[in-house]
Amino acid sequence: MTTIESSHSELTNDSKDRQTLSAPFTWWHEVTIGGLLLVLLTVAGWLMPNFLNVGSQLLLSRQLWEFAILSLGMTLIIITGGIDLSVGANMGLCAVVFGICFERTNSPVVSIVACLLTGLLCGCLNGGLISSAGIHPLIVTLATLAAFQGMAEGISQGKSYSKFGDNFSMVARGTFWGVPLPGYLFAFLSIGFAVFLGLTAYGRYLYAIGYNEKACRFSGVPVDRTKFALYALSGLLSGITTVIYVSRFDTAKADAGKGFELDVITAVVVGGTSIFGGRGNILGTTLGLLLIHETRQFVSRYWRTDELRSIVIGLLLIVSVLMYQLLLSRRRDS
Repeated sequence: MTTIESSHSELTNDSKDRQTLSAPFTWWHEVTIGGLLLVLLTVAGWLMPNFLNVGSQLLLSRQLWEFAILSLGMTLIIITGGIDLSVGANMGLCAVVFGICFERTNSPVVSIVACLLTGLLCGCLNGGLISSAGIHPLIVTLATLAAFQGMAEGISQGKSYSKFGDNFSMVARGTFWGVPLPGYLFAFLSIGFAVFLGLTAYGRYLYAIGYNEKACRFSGVPVDRTKFALYALSGLLSGITTVIYVSRFDTAKADAGKGFELDVITAVVVGGTSIFGGRGNILGTTLGLLLIHETRQFVSRYWRTDELRSIVIGLLLIVSVLMYQLLLSRRRDS
């Protein structure tokens, strides 16, 4: 290697090192959410010492896993700039299908398969309309929310189904080393989703689609196929969540997932996923879930007022969006 080539190589390496050292830190939102969670737990532990007991936390966590699993699929969708408002109504329809299948077959396995297929088909319907017809996800999922809800109520005629057996109840109520079984499922899925987002080409495609969909199409990124897969996955997760929900309450009815979509979207946005697309990660969503869950449980138990709980959650959502806008403007200035 000549002296000129050697000097050029050293300058290039030095430039790369300087860029790495001067690269802006992009995890401020997650750090802030983690700090808020730590402050909340500190205050809660001071005011209610029993609140932070491991036994109490594990018991309270049973109310978390349905939202947590749904939030994983919602995170991927919102990263692309989309949204799925139908996940709660999808759960209601899946629950009714589960109940009817169990009533006719008395088989939890057949009922679970039917439930999962129903959720998947509903997700495929959303994905097909969005990717093929080019209709905005907000319009599509708002329409299917009403359609799925109407189908669930019409098929069930307001009837609820129950008494699915002690073995099936262990799906949600069973524990391993004290941790509810759905918690392990969430941990497994969240690791898989995080690896997918961070280490695969299709994971990077999601960020690119959310940042500039038109440029992705010109670059050969399979935008329509990716969107279809995401909404199909979200539907499948709705089916999985329904199985856990029905197992926990031993009841299947049309309003099984009513209002879930709002809580899930709130957790994802609080966790730092941009509602405009192009930004988000599983760590942030997990922190957002924990912050909302712990806030809800603490406020309910300390002040015993559901209205105050709703107000606090609303404030958390507004603060998280303002934080994201502030951090985004500072990043642009730097």
